[in-house]
Amino acid sequence: MQVAKPVGRNAPALKYDILSALAVYALSGDKHRHRSVLRIVTLITTRYNWRSNELSIGREEIARLWSVNERTVKREMAKLRSAGWVAVKRPAARGRVAVYELDLKQIMLDTVEIWPVIGPDFQDRMQQEPAGDSNVVPFQAKPSLPPPNGEDLWGQVQSILHGRDPELWASWFQHLHEAERAGGQVTLVAPSRFMADYIAQKWTARVLAAYGRIDPSIRTLRIEAAE
Repeated sequence: MQVAKPVGRNAPALKYDILSALAVYALSGDKHRHRSVLRIVTLITTRYNWRSNELSIGREEIARLWSVNERTVKREMAKLRSAGWVAVKRPAARGRVAVYELDLKQIMLDTVEIWPVIGPDFQDRMQQEPAGDSNVVPFQAKPSLPPPNGEDLWGQVQSILHGRDPELWASWFQHLHEAERAGGQVTLVAPSRFMADYIAQKWTARVLAAYGRIDPSIRTLRIEAAE
């Protein structure tokens, strides 16, 4: 499977493919999925910068585009972050709105089930290996290590992280272990302070999204260094 960085010569077609997958995925679900996906499509088509992968927009403006109040915006954006579709790239500051980024890889992975509905040509495009000079980035590199095994919650989370990006998992996530889980909070332990701080800064949203797929009650994550 592949996902495209929609820039360059084939950018218009790639954008249409992503939006088509989202639309058909929305229509294959219930009214709640219809509404959630329509909302993110609205943000993509009105405010999203495909080249820089930036969605620079304030809560008030989102509320206006969605015809809802800001409380609904806060709740919906939290759901999108939990799903791994949206992450905060730069938080809001005085005089500046928040900047979000979209995880197109995760979005397309979540729509795999409806690819055959769009047609075999679409499915073939998404599954073919990218050309050497293409802007297409594979969904999954060939794993250098076998996927983790385990039926416990952390083992399942590790499997999700491995499935999304085996190389990233091998470099960072495989070195973590779960120390505590209670009251909606998980504490993970890394072998060094550097690794703990780096993962906390760069990958907290991704790890939380993986947990959320199995246990939505988990809302916060702490990453500590081993003594």
